[in-house]
Amino acid sequence: MRFEVLAGDATTPRAGLLDLPHGTIETPAFMPVGTRGTVKALDADDLRRLGPGMVLANAYHLWLAPGPEAVAAAGGLHAFTGWEGNLLTDSGGYQAVSLARRPAVPGASVSDAGVEFADPAGTRRLLTPEAAVEIQQALAPDVMMVLDQPLSYPAGAARAADAAARTHAWAARCQAAWSSPRSELFGIVQGGFDPTLRAQSARAVRALGFPGYGIGGLSLDEPPDLQRALTLAVTAELEPDKPRYLMGLGSQPELLAAVAAGCDLFDCVWPTRLARTGTALVGPGRLNLRRSALAGDPRPLEDGCGCAACQRHTRAQLHFLHLRGELLAHRLLTIHNLHHLLTLMRQARAAILAGTFEAFAAARLAGAGRPASRPDAGSVAAAEPPL
Repeated sequence: MRFEVLAGDATTPRAGLLDLPHGTIETPAFMPVGTRGTVKALDADDLRRLGPGMVLANAYHLWLAPGPEAVAAAGGLHAFTGWEGNLLTDSGGYQAVSLARRPAVPGASVSDAGVEFADPAGTRRLLTPEAAVEIQQALAPDVMMVLDQPLSYPAGAARAADAAARTHAWAARCQAAWSSPRSELFGIVQGGFDPTLRAQSARAVRALGFPGYGIGGLSLDEPPDLQRALTLAVTAELEPDKPRYLMGLGSQPELLAAVAAGCDLFDCVWPTRLARTGTALVGPGRLNLRRSALAGDPRPLEDGCGCAACQRHTRAQLHFLHLRGELLAHRLLTIHNLHHLLTLMRQARAAILAGTFEAFAAARLAGAGRPASRPDAGSVAAAEPPL
């Protein structure tokens, strides 16, 4: 792996190049989520046309089915899915820990050993740091993540410090278990919702010497201004010449705020989930395809958009397809929403290189009857307006 920062520094908007075995990623970049290796409703050709530099796959779900052995027997996740670009796998920690928080899951728990839970079939499983690495190495992605313990907002300082310390210990165990020359292993910063704990966690994970870092445990209902402060507390402590991946962000205000704080990579199920509910990302906001007023609307989803949905289909047709439950609606809206966010990141990158990111972010979030926010601390984290 090679990462080069072309513009910006530790806590300002950055444009870079991340070289991995399956291609070069121009950062900042959004990664579509392919939960089981496949982005819902899309195939590998759709993804190639959209052009993301990397796709995320969920190690937890692939562990449950078809199993890492089946993926390895197929030649790894690239061969299994037909995707020739870069792949990043998460550790499964978020999914396993979220199970442990559900009262309906009997006996689910987090300990220093790992996360113990019952899978949907009722089988007891223990996800240890070593198992998280073993699973991901069988999948053979380009980037894999350590096991971590996220907390939902609000979480007190004592719980956050305990979870961060456990995350640091697990990160060291993941390092010791890692042996794959084909996959880079990234550390993850936790620390709850206290900037001081976040900075301490960043320093602890940095001391372990990972080639890149995830920033976990954000976008979990914390206020936008706090999210930005926590992000800045982390990016100020990490080496500026290594990539930072803020995990789980997908809304436009969140993405632009995180770019402004010096983050490089992002992922979220949000754009694909919105597509399945009949919602399109348009301008600074959203368009609800269930609205009866769209039944005779001959316009594309978004004027000037170059995606397949906007080039060949109207709002009226997509309104009809969605109300009838046609699978084509899911596919076209997914293509549009991903194209929208991928284009946002490409435009943000161009603005960074041109030295105009603050103006770009303010203009991008202005509209839908709302005034532009000031392009300074916290301004691009304003609520995203629906259309």
